[in-house]
Amino acid sequence: MAPSNPQDGSGPTRRRGAGRVVIRGPATARDDDVLTAAALDFLQELHERFDARRRQILSDRGAFRAVVTAGGTPSFPPETTDVREAEWKVAPPPPDLRDRRVEITGPVDRKMVINALNSGASVYMADFEDAHSPTWTGTVRGQGNLLDAVRRRIELVTPEGKQYRLANRTATLMVRPRGWHLEERHLEIHGRAASASLVDFGLFFFHNSRELVHRGSAPYFYLPKMEHYREATLWNEVFQYAEEDVGLRRGTIRATALIETLPAVFQMDEILHELREHSAGLNCGRWDYLFSFIKQFRDVPSVIFPDRSELGMSTPFLSAYSRLLIATCHRRGAHAMGGMAAQVPIRDDPVANDAALALVRADKEREVRAGHDGTWVAHPGLVGLAREVFDRGMPGPNQIDRPCSDPRVRPEELLAVPRGAVTREGARRDVRVALRYLEAWLRGTGCVPIDHLMEDAATVEIARSQLWQWVHHHATTTDGGTIDPTLFRELLTAERQALVADVGPTGPSPTVEQAARLLERAVTNPDLQEFITVEAYRELGEPGGDEG
Repeated sequence: MAPSNPQDGSGPTRRRGAGRVVIRGPATARDDDVLTAAALDFLQELHERFDARRRQILSDRGAFRAVVTAGGTPSFPPETTDVREAEWKVAPPPPDLRDRRVEITGPVDRKMVINALNSGASVYMADFEDAHSPTWTGTVRGQGNLLDAVRRRIELVTPEGKQYRLANRTATLMVRPRGWHLEERHLEIHGRAASASLVDFGLFFFHNSRELVHRGSAPYFYLPKMEHYREATLWNEVFQYAEEDVGLRRGTIRATALIETLPAVFQMDEILHELREHSAGLNCGRWDYLFSFIKQFRDVPSVIFPDRSELGMSTPFLSAYSRLLIATCHRRGAHAMGGMAAQVPIRDDPVANDAALALVRADKEREVRAGHDGTWVAHPGLVGLAREVFDRGMPGPNQIDRPCSDPRVRPEELLAVPRGAVTREGARRDVRVALRYLEAWLRGTGCVPIDHLMEDAATVEIARSQLWQWVHHHATTTDGGTIDPTLFRELLTAERQALVADVGPTGPSPTVEQAARLLERAVTNPDLQEFITVEAYRELGEPGGDEG
């Protein structure tokens, strides 16, 4: 076989099955389990039925920004007033999704899958999106890991002899496929790169749906990055077709939609309504939400966000977002899931560790008081703390029946621009986390601890969009300086040198230079890139070695 080219995704062309599916990624040890002829035929059918619609829906994105750019005020869609005002409910949750008080999220490498399922969390969200670097090898292995986990045969023995296997009781499994905007260049159907959403969903569903039902569960998903209820409509139609194709009862699939874009926050009722037979609620994806807000208001010089450290959930526009999500979900009988605790236990500094855990505790206490039915953590070491908070504040399995007496959230509350300090140190931290995350992502690692926080792709998106905003609109710092391209490049040079020094005597990896170039382009480009992961995907290679 010819070696693959990580720059363009080309490589050995392999056809499997009788259809028009071409695999351009490198061979993996799990191909025979995951890339079966029948599974690829299923992907081809999904592509033929739904990819043209996907492309059309994506081409319609931009209407919200057009209103903003024209000086208008976005609001709830008038054409769906009847949906918002009518009384209706989503389908009740299945037994193993009634209590979701603590959910752990993370990538799909073998060790993480085992540890997350064993963590004591109610749910493990296996992430092919923000916590996943979408190398072809990592994607196929991840599907193989979940296939093994569903059948409870997943094990791992490290080179040091440490053994990992599933406990008797494990978390309920949910899977997050990549968003509608992403493509899988390593798999072509009829000469086009396949939808990454349909590849991730299709492979997991095809291999595991009947097995999950046989074991008393079902295929459950998280749906990211939607901007319009039509995108939820498309997912619902995919679910209906998939259920019919494998002979499952309508409504077997359940999905939680992440509300992590500003356009979607004005269409939460509509998204739930479109998914109502398949709905498992909504989730506050707060870091991506900040990124989306900046992206939609990119052309408005008066909209300048302060340092990311000042953008907590008590900030008025984020508080309004959370309150509206809870009220909407509970009115419709759906779970309202809270946001991520990204902290990582700091084992070598008890004082710093206590301070970090106090922040987590305060955040989770706020969520349970507000009415959330569960919360997210990124590290197994935080599961116990989050569970303790929700056990005390939510004695039942959820708070869906809790009456809501809050006044209806108004559009101007959702659009209130946060005020606060812009600092040189805040800019340097954005450069630091964006550069370090991008460098790891290019090496095939999609979830990275940086400064005792577990960072994923949402981190680099908010950091680089904030830097772009400051540079593009010449934001003034608290010390009277201006964030301009010169200052940004100065900070980038310093953080690049620090990263090179951390690599050690082996010398800088080529991915350091790749990451620095990608970040510089993203921040100094005249227009804000829609997704930096789309740009970086063109340069993503394949990891060496095996999982072990």
